[in-house]
Amino acid sequence: MAAKSGAFRESREEKTRRSSSAARQQESAAVNLDRLIHERTRLAIISALAVNTSLTFNELKELLGASDGNLSVHARKLEDAGYVACTKSFAGRVPKTEYRLTAAGRRALEKYLNHMEALIHATREG
Repeated sequence: MAAKSGAFRESREEKTRRSSSAARQQESAAVNLDRLIHERTRLAIISALAVNTSLTFNELKELLGASDGNLSVHARKLEDAGYVACTKSFAGRVPKTEYRLTAAGRRALEKYLNHMEALIHATREG
């Protein structure tokens, strides 16, 4: 009887170790997310630009329901990272700011999406 309980205990400990290891891997994977893209507004900007050739500031603002200040701060961070290109021009006397996703931004989004898919898969398996 003692041998059986010892075997049972060992498999339970093994299971606990495996689940702890999986939890650590998931936590590590979550920590390695691209935090620049992971923020809600920036992810929305990148996603909107991924399915449109370009969008103006006002189009993005309306689409996301963001304020001028909020959108400009997040767009600037993406621009500084090289994920988004910004072109400023005038339509008559009215300034026009247009954004498009860069190749680096598209690669970063693809990497981010793959990372999220791996996290989802690992969570569902666990």
